[in-house]
Amino acid sequence: MGLRFRLPNLEVEGAEGREKQLENEDLLPIPHERRTWDFLTFTIFWFSAVGTVANWLGGGSFLTYGISVWDGILCQFFGYLLISLFMVVNGRAGSVYHVGFPVYCRSSFGVYGAAWPVFNRALSACVWNGVNTVTGGQCIYILLHSIFPSIARLPNHMPASSALTSSQMCGFFLFWFVTCLALFLSIPKWKLLIHLKLVAYVLSSVGMLAMALKASGGVGDTLTAKATVHGSARVWLIVRFTLLAAAGCSTFASNASDWQRNATKRRDPIFGQVFGFPMSNFITTLIGMIVAASSQRIYGTVIWNPLTYLDQILTDNYDATHRAGAFFIALGFTYSALFSCVFENVLPAGNDISSLFPKYLSIKRAFAICMIMTIAINPWFLLGSASIFVTFVGSYQIFLFAIIGVLLVDYYIVAKGRLDLRWLYTADRSGPYYYTYGVNWRAITAYVVGAGVNFTGFLQAMGLKSLASNIALTHSYYFAFLTTGIAAGLTYYLLAVVFPQQSYLIHRDEKFKEWTEDEVEVYAAGKRVVGVNTAYRGEDEVETPGVEKKRGEAAVGVLEA
Repeated sequence: MGLRFRLPNLEVEGAEGREKQLENEDLLPIPHERRTWDFLTFTIFWFSAVGTVANWLGGGSFLTYGISVWDGILCQFFGYLLISLFMVVNGRAGSVYHVGFPVYCRSSFGVYGAAWPVFNRALSACVWNGVNTVTGGQCIYILLHSIFPSIARLPNHMPASSALTSSQMCGFFLFWFVTCLALFLSIPKWKLLIHLKLVAYVLSSVGMLAMALKASGGVGDTLTAKATVHGSARVWLIVRFTLLAAAGCSTFASNASDWQRNATKRRDPIFGQVFGFPMSNFITTLIGMIVAASSQRIYGTVIWNPLTYLDQILTDNYDATHRAGAFFIALGFTYSALFSCVFENVLPAGNDISSLFPKYLSIKRAFAICMIMTIAINPWFLLGSASIFVTFVGSYQIFLFAIIGVLLVDYYIVAKGRLDLRWLYTADRSGPYYYTYGVNWRAITAYVVGAGVNFTGFLQAMGLKSLASNIALTHSYYFAFLTTGIAAGLTYYLLAVVFPQQSYLIHRDEKFKEWTEDEVEVYAAGKRVVGVNTAYRGEDEVETPGVEKKRGEAAVGVLEA
């Protein structure tokens, strides 16, 4: 009898009868029992999320332009406050319909056209995960240095173009491995990580502040120094840094639905975003500034990177007290970096990548792809030698806000807050989200227009010499995320009206009205039991075992909406 080799079945398990090319269990609306993020969770979420090394750096760079520390801190606060409003409104679909960014995009870009904005977001998330993993590796290195002094004496075989030495590369791979282990925890249980992170954030911040002030004996005059630029130059710098602070967080605004879909109640995320995000950044930046200012009294120059500062203090004072302090502070920074990677990078990337091939990719498999790409892109070289790449990532705002502009206009103006969940998971040509071969050319055109409005400014930011002296272009690019979003949204609305699409015709005479919680619950429950896409005209009502007749009647309302 000959041997037979059978290929393993790689298809993702899920509800029977579903369209596997567009749906798996991770893409469906989160069921009620798995929505564990309440008001308190969202309130402390950003206090946990922003305690990273990147935020500790504060606005160190703006001091080189001549404005004061307090000018810069306030610029960041109001910039974060501005972007938090976009996070609330663009994440609304997540808290109402409990779907993530990839499914949300289908309503405007089409069931297949959504692959383009999803790919944009996935690419950005994977790159940033690589960057944050480098930071995590540096944290692990300090943690190891506090235990094993010999690690600092390891020969360095990394080229000068690398941001990490050979000893720090050990920290990089250890951090990468720990991040992989964290991803085995089910997403609803990630709530535990949020509460643990808040504790780590407070302890590491207080510890670093105490160690720095004890070593320096004060903060010098850095915090009280006045601005060295005045008049219109200072005003434009304040405008620039306020808007850049907002634009730098455009990735959070684009995929806000990815974490807001876990909300227990629809209003739970609002306060946490509008208050928690800007206030937590303000506190973190302020502490970071005080710590950085103290370094001037010791070394005669300001060290903005807390990891560099911490390692220098440890090297100069390698005794039991400083080793213990550095260990616990580095441990807090490590967890902060881990939290940032998991929530801000790997989770969005997982949602996005799994939606590209849902038949074969669950969100866990997508996590694995993201982590593999984290190493494949060699992020230690990106940070070490390619400064223009970092500029490119920072300028990616125009591409993300072109997407956001389309999404907001579609949800609030065209669809009037109504997403018909059944049609977001089917390639049925009669559906309102199929458009033209599954792609809404209006949204794609609006995206191109929105990005094109500021593309010249993007080229200037990338260093195109022929545009370097154009001051007007420089100033206009400060407003890029706003003008890009407005241009894309306006173009999309005009095209939807002039060349009417089905979703516009259905809802144009209606008032803004989102699905009720009962309608969403009945759909979410029924979909997981039966998995059948029903006709838009209301035929073949989904019957869900265990659902009361009253809720069954609500299902009829959904199907006839």
